[in-house]
Amino acid sequence: MKPLVIGIAGGTNSGKTTLTHRLAARFRDQIAILGHDSYYRSHDDLEYSQRCQLNYDAPESFENDLMLEQLDQLIAGQTIQCPVYDYTVHNRSRETVEIRSAPVIVVEGILIFAEKALRDRMDVKIFVDAPADIRILRRISRDTTERGRTVESVMQQYLTTVRPMHELHVEPSKQYADLIVLHGGRNEAACAMLEGLVQQHLRSWEQSQES
Repeated sequence: MKPLVIGIAGGTNSGKTTLTHRLAARFRDQIAILGHDSYYRSHDDLEYSQRCQLNYDAPESFENDLMLEQLDQLIAGQTIQCPVYDYTVHNRSRETVEIRSAPVIVVEGILIFAEKALRDRMDVKIFVDAPADIRILRRISRDTTERGRTVESVMQQYLTTVRPMHELHVEPSKQYADLIVLHGGRNEAACAMLEGLVQQHLRSWEQSQES
């Protein structure tokens, strides 16, 4: 029996990470989480000032081939060394994080539904939706407190790349979702439904291991 692969997509700060963390807290080592942000391309050839000008919200910003390779390894029951992205310097870190396969694999990111090969590997696709004004306020709070950004830099990035790319790539990818969830991890009804789906799969997984 292969792992259940759940894709959780949505705009920046829509609540998808909150939903992902809620599942992780509920099911712990029975879930492996693969974040699209970990696969931002490395730009060691560029200076920091040049990396600040890159468009990080376009599909080509991600090394999807590597993500697909490692996702397939997880599905096959293998352990991977996942890249680590350092937001403070806009570049991939030298470090990696070990991720072990699990009965449930959650793939999370803004553009995971925009990549057909990724979509094809998902058994369930969830799009987390939230109003634009809520998302930008959350992004300002997150980037200034966790990533060392200024309010001005966050706003500039939002207006020049985040919002245009959301309208061009993220929002249209909603059409591929099996379920659209408002408010992410704060949506109790949706969370209960998803947790029930995971529990059902885990019961089947346990039975397959016993037989």
